Amino acid sequence: MAAPGQPTPQQMAQYQEQMKQQFLAEAAKRGMTPQQFQEFQQKQLDAEAEKMGMTREQFIQHIRTQQMKQHQQQQQGQTQPQGQVQGQAPGQQQQAIPVNPNNPPKPEALSVAKFLRGQDLKTRTCILEGQRKDMFKVKRALRALQSSAYTKARSKNPQLPEVKDEASARSALQLLPMSMLALRVSKADAHEGHNHAKPARDPKRVKGLWTVKVEKHQEFEPLMHYVWFYEGSQWKQKAYAVGALCVVMALVMFPLWPIVLRQGVWYLSVGMMGLLGLFFAMAIFRLILFCITVFAVPPGLWLFPNLFEDVGFFDSFKPLWGWQENKKKKKSKKASEKAGATAAKSEGNGAAKSSALPVNGSSVATKRHMAPKVEDVEEE
Repeated sequence: MAAPGQPTPQQMAQYQEQMKQQFLAEAAKRGMTPQQFQEFQQKQLDAEAEKMGMTREQFIQHIRTQQMKQHQQQQQGQTQPQGQVQGQAPGQQQQAIPVNPNNPPKPEALSVAKFLRGQDLKTRTCILEGQRKDMFKVKRALRALQSSAYTKARSKNPQLPEVKDEASARSALQLLPMSMLALRVSKADAHEGHNHAKPARDPKRVKGLWTVKVEKHQEFEPLMHYVWFYEGSQWKQKAYAVGALCVVMALVMFPLWPIVLRQGVWYLSVGMMGLLGLFFAMAIFRLILFCITVFAVPPGLWLFPNLFEDVGFFDSFKPLWGWQENKKKKKSKKASEKAGATAAKSEGNGAAKSSALPVNGSSVATKRHMAPKVEDVEEE
């Protein structure tokens, strides 16, 4: 057996095989044969050994010992998080959640996901691997699991886990990442690790739309974010797809329709085309009428002046005609209308306040205007 701290024969063999592969790859990268690259390395080793006052063999053994220690530290670093999780105190939040990407989700996890999907978690839209996903905060999910709505839902669905306090709510929330129904994410920088300056802000970027990445550790701090991978019931999308397929099939099978239906569709299409042509004819006629009246009787007459305004369908045809208005006049007209409405509202509120004041002045002291009035000045 190897002494403590010394590599085992299996580790030495694995290390030598790894060094051999690195040696061949480095030689091919430099465009040298293995013999040429070996001579080049020997010259470098001799120069470095002379600097440290060692022979070539001593220097090679020194390098191998350091590399083996680094390799062992890397292996210990991979196994250390599992031991840390087992020795953590109950109050700590960092946990290694066993995620099962290939196994079907548990019924309890599906029940929790369905309940949380039906609650108002104030989800936000984010971008994960080029796809839009719904994102929520942990604190709102914990709050929903401790609410009365969850107690009521659990009385109807016994598959929901029991939640008594925040610790049990966290345990119920852990079912989501274990079944790949929701995973913890953090805000990602698309230019992280690039050796260039930060680019200018994209004007087309939507404010508040995060680009996120999935985190390895599934923790449950209140301000952390999780992304939904559970889409819920898809019966609406399936119904829409079936309806679209039926419409396409019906259109394809149009020659097989009864003669009455085909005639009805023909008359309907002709009527729609007639209405569309009438609309374009009216638009051209109103433009010609305006061009004539703008010189004959300025500022010009419009037929259906609200036809292309941002109003309702019936309001587009009201009034029947109107004079051309400048933009400044329109703005002043809208401002005056708004001011009149505000003044009328303030007068109504003032009248209501004055009517609510008591008549008897002895009970409540009325507030007088402190500025002098004309009737208060004595005539000389």
